[in-house]
Amino acid sequence: MASNLQSTVRDLQRRKARGRRGLALMEGVRLVEDALAAGLRFRGAVVAPDLERTARGTALVAELGRHAVPVEQATARVFASLADTETPQGIIAVVEPRAWTLADIAWSGGGGGGAGAALVIDAVQDPGNVGTLIRTAHALGAAGTIALRGTADPLSPKALRAAMGATFRHPVVPLDDPRFIAWTRQHGVTLWAAAADGIPLHRALPLAGAGKGEAGRADEGPIAVIVGNEGAGIRPQLNAVAAKRVAIPLAHGAESLNVAVAAGILLYEVLRGR
Repeated sequence: MASNLQSTVRDLQRRKARGRRGLALMEGVRLVEDALAAGLRFRGAVVAPDLERTARGTALVAELGRHAVPVEQATARVFASLADTETPQGIIAVVEPRAWTLADIAWSGGGGGGAGAALVIDAVQDPGNVGTLIRTAHALGAAGTIALRGTADPLSPKALRAAMGATFRHPVVPLDDPRFIAWTRQHGVTLWAAAADGIPLHRALPLAGAGKGEAGRADEGPIAVIVGNEGAGIRPQLNAVAAKRVAIPLAHGAESLNVAVAAGILLYEVLRGR
């Protein structure tokens, strides 16, 4: 018979349950270590027999004990049925993820007038891509990430693994379209939409020292870089409110870039002179 903790793990494999309960699952030694270091609150952990056969696994179980986290041993067969990965590392934890809000997105320079950039994810459906996007935004110093409707759950086990701990430290805020558009207007955010038919990136970027011309003034404030669905791209209503539609020039014969790679290039270029 399954324990309460094991039943919770099974329940949290569903997005609706994660949203209703305000909990998330994380799997793997590195991710659990990062969550402990980030100060997340743990509800419990299920471990497989193999975990404590390594020094790192033994140390992790001891660290969970020091934080008074309930640790439950499971048979290899039961653990495999709970795991989301094909080659599990022997630990699944139930945690309370941080509930980020728009107030956590702090532009460099302070307030809405500071220079900085945020990432906006519009209906990206692959959780691995969503996690990699969050990891990329965090690594490049973006102020935060906004997940619009239709986007895969940033707190799904696969997205958390792909983010490599960035979700614990980088603000990720789910928003609907009206709240997102109102937020951009309130903070004077310029929207840049990634689009294959947009203007080339090198032409969209302001020249060094710009600021006297119209383009310079528009880009002095914060910028939100929007990337869209892997197949359909950004929704028309968001393209309509974007100040710029920007394309990354590709070599002849190359059809497209992975959405996270494209976001990384755009964010790097936008943030480089901020």
